[in-house]
This record gives sequence, C-alpha cells and structure tokens, in this order.
Amino acid sequence: MDYLVVEFPPATSHFTGEMAAELDKLVTSGTIRVLDLVILTKRADGELDVVEVDDLDNVGELRAAEAQLAGLLAEEDVVNLAAAMEPGTTAGVLVWENTWAAPFASAARRAGGQLIANGRIPIQAILASIEADEEGA
Repeated sequence: MDYLVVEFPPATSHFTGEMAAELDKLVTSGTIRVLDLVILTKRADGELDVVEVDDLDNVGELRAAEAQLAGLLAEEDVVNLAAAMEPGTTAGVLVWENTWAAPFASAARRAGGQLIANGRIPIQAILASIEADEEGA
C-alpha cells in the first residue's frame, strides 16, 4: 500500500478533472486499487474540513473508484496529515494498492526469492540528478 498527499495553494489551484481522469485510467487498467481518498481543506484559521469522495458532487471518473474505497484513514491519520498543510490550502489524500505487485511478488517467492530492500526515489532527487548531469555535460 502507498499513499500520497498533494497540497494545492489557493492561488495556483486549477482543478479541471484531469487528475480524476488519470486516476480512473489507473483503476480501470488494474494497475492500482483505490483504498481511500479524501479531500482536506485547512482554513486560514487552521480549522480542518474533511470530505470523502462519495460526499462530492461532479466527481465524474472518481465514481469508478468509489466502490473500491475501503476507508483506511482514521481520524488521527487525517489530523496528522493536515498538520503538514499550510493554512488556506486544499489537499487530496490518496491511499492505494499496487495490484500489479501481488502476482510479481508471488512469482518471486515461488522462484525462491525474498525481498531484501525496497524504497522510493523522490522526484526532486531525480530532477536534481538530471540537472547535475546537464550542467556537467
């Protein structure tokens, strides 16, 4: 399982439905299974509004994922995630399962393999590496 929190500052938010369409492609293709999806709004006074995706109108493609929502995030999780948000911002929180991983992991185990390490490389690190390579060339 993985999660991400994407914060949208008020002056730069441009919700066009593109994110919902991309999420729908991932769900429809069987690449991921959405386990939880919430929208957080942290008002200027620090108060938090939490909206589950099934409470939203006009969510379009997200309805395809709605039936799969397991609601894994507890109230404490939401409060902890919101602590990282700036006042006046909105954030989307997505929890998902990489459905492609289970068959691969099973095949690896059947072949005698065992997981000895895993991790993520942040996009900022990748961009910094590319920039460093370009400057060195």
